Amino acid sequence: MWLLTALLLVGLGLFSQQVRAAEKTLLVYGDSLSAAYGIELEKGWVALLGDKLRQTHPKWQVVNLSISGETTSGGLSRLPKALKTHTPDLVLLELGANDGLRGTPLKAIKDNFTAMMTMMAKEKIPVLLFEMHMPPNYGTAYTKRFNGIYKDLSETFSVPLVPFFLEGVAGHAELNQPDGIHPTAKAQPKLFENVWPSLKPHLK
Repeated sequence: MWLLTALLLVGLGLFSQQVRAAEKTLLVYGDSLSAAYGIELEKGWVALLGDKLRQTHPKWQVVNLSISGETTSGGLSRLPKALKTHTPDLVLLELGANDGLRGTPLKAIKDNFTAMMTMMAKEKIPVLLFEMHMPPNYGTAYTKRFNGIYKDLSETFSVPLVPFFLEGVAGHAELNQPDGIHPTAKAQPKLFENVWPSLKPHLK
């Protein structure tokens, strides 16, 4: 009996250490680009980020609530529950690409982002906003104004802007799936490398 009790105490001690090890939550809130669309989940850039944090910043755990096909409207509707459930210490906000590809009115996109950013600001949750670009075939005016949304939001809410994290991947056929939109498993380390310099200073 004493042996069983001792084993239970040891087990509880190990569990307590694991809980204490992950004291902060990093919430990745995005679309298919962060949901590892078309590839094995453990090969996606978010999984690579989780691996990195376990090695370098063990007090941080990654929660990935990215959904393929997600829009800023869908993200806004899910956000209250996400914040209440996970109480994140930092949010990586990677949305907008699907809105742009669908030609969603720019005002609607910006309004949705503004509502999300306002919500997190009220909760005093730091945010890193991912810059997204549209291909030029959507028209110069729409493309330019779409790209400008992210800079405007960054300045308005005083949040860091992660430069276009598909840089070096978008437009490279060998790094994208047949649809020409979603990066392959081979491209995921590059996506991680594009994100890490902007993220690392905020993990201290």
